[in-house]
Amino acid sequence: MDAAETPRTGPSFRFRLAAASPWPRRRIVGEAVLTPVLSGIAGILRTAETGSLVQGGALALVVAVLSLARRALPASVLLAASALAGTFLGTFVLLVCAGWSAGSRIERPARALAAFTAGFVLHLVAGVASAPDEDLGLSVLVTVALTGGPFLVLAVVPGFAARYRAQRHALLDALRRHNAQLVRERAMVARQARLLERQRIAQDMHDSLGHQLALIAVHTGALEVDPELNGRQREGVGVLREASRSAMMELREAVGILRNDAEMSGPGSQGAGPSSDRAEVSVEGLVASSRAAGATVELHRSGAQRPLTPAVDRAAYRIVQEGLTNAHKHASGAPITVALRYEPDSLVVEVANGPVPTGVPAALPAISGQQGLTGLRERARLVGGMVHTGLTPGGGFRLAGVLPYAGDERQFPPDGATSVAADDDFRGQIGGASAGNGGGVLERAVPHKEFTAIMSSKKNAALGCAATAVVLVVGVGALLVWGVSKGIDELEKGAIPASVYESARVGEAEADLRGKFPEGGSLLTDGVEKQGPALPDDAACEHFVDDEKDIVYRFCFRDGKLTSKVSYPYSP
Repeated sequence: MDAAETPRTGPSFRFRLAAASPWPRRRIVGEAVLTPVLSGIAGILRTAETGSLVQGGALALVVAVLSLARRALPASVLLAASALAGTFLGTFVLLVCAGWSAGSRIERPARALAAFTAGFVLHLVAGVASAPDEDLGLSVLVTVALTGGPFLVLAVVPGFAARYRAQRHALLDALRRHNAQLVRERAMVARQARLLERQRIAQDMHDSLGHQLALIAVHTGALEVDPELNGRQREGVGVLREASRSAMMELREAVGILRNDAEMSGPGSQGAGPSSDRAEVSVEGLVASSRAAGATVELHRSGAQRPLTPAVDRAAYRIVQEGLTNAHKHASGAPITVALRYEPDSLVVEVANGPVPTGVPAALPAISGQQGLTGLRERARLVGGMVHTGLTPGGGFRLAGVLPYAGDERQFPPDGATSVAADDDFRGQIGGASAGNGGGVLERAVPHKEFTAIMSSKKNAALGCAATAVVLVVGVGALLVWGVSKGIDELEKGAIPASVYESARVGEAEADLRGKFPEGGSLLTDGVEKQGPALPDDAACEHFVDDEKDIVYRFCFRDGKLTSKVSYPYSP
């Protein structure tokens, strides 16, 4: 069963093949290069080995099919490549690619272990079955080492590397999702903090400032009906009472905006539609109030009146209000000019006052928070406009604002806006949504459980892979050490120096000569008796190889004595 497949309830074979496509352009180019290389190596080496183009072409075709199918069926391709690599030399590169794909695409560790174990067995069986007859005389351990060692290097090592790479990518994806959730939660916390702060400010303004304005309105109302006041004094008190009532209405409007965050959360939330004449009426009211207070104020209009959005209307009103207030505080008695110019693309609001006339007593120091103009600039910026201030050539002061009719779609920040720097935020680096448009907010415990589960599974898989890798490395190292020592031992048991052969004399006692020979048989001398002259009858012969030259030494004994010695070339 394919290790990448889900058991009986899993997708069908055709569905798995379809799931591997469509491939991105880079993968298509890679497969277009890799498949001909793999099939070409296998076909060329097979043709050179057998001299048959048919066999080489058939093997190349099989390798090409397996190369293209290794992503959809990683375990099946690994088994087939293992069997082929044990039989045909030219398929070793395919085994490397199959091991890489199996390690990265088989998710469950148990299935991956089963796939690689089965591949090792198939590779071993195929290698033993295709080995020459003279190699079958080797010991079992030597056969396993020579046949299974290449599989460990060509398949298992790439599989471990690919599995580590896939787990690392999965862990990074989990960390990105977790970070995106944390960013959304932090944005929610920041928004809640802003709402609470707005509620607190609104409550403080309503309780303290509202109370003081209410007292002013009550006292001025009582003073207005005092019979001891003359007509002009009563008119001045009426202006004060009306100003306090207007201030109370504006305070209530500001408190309502602070309390109702929904109105300030989007560009289209300032009202249901544009206001056509509110700016005119509001500005006329401000001018009338200033005139009633004794100021000389002129109002000029130019251009065709255009409808304004509520945000632009409020900004225009605040510019006129701030300009008149500053003129009253800093240039009492100076003439004031208010201008509303409807340009083709924007409304220009201008408040200018002349110099203070001579003979007018100096005004008392004004109480100011030094934030009026700063607030105006910010309000104009939020609707896509600008504010300019400066002295006039005659010694006066000019305040002007340029406001677009429709306002800016970006006038209010999204609900999820925070003070996090863009360079430190992952929202621009991942495909997920930002805090402002992230869709439904997930429960905090859900990503935490997902993250914990992923970390736990990846940790267990990493520990299992590490333990298996240690066992494999130790096993391969032990086999290599054993193989090297075994080879050295075989060489020592099958080789003698030339001085032993030269010092031997016919008729010498067999026991004396055998004391100079190494003990035990050696694979090095298997079959060398067939390479020299015919063996004498009724004689026991020993064969050794020169330890420096390719020469075979034959010693034949009969009745406990050396009867003959022969040397001839050694052909391994």
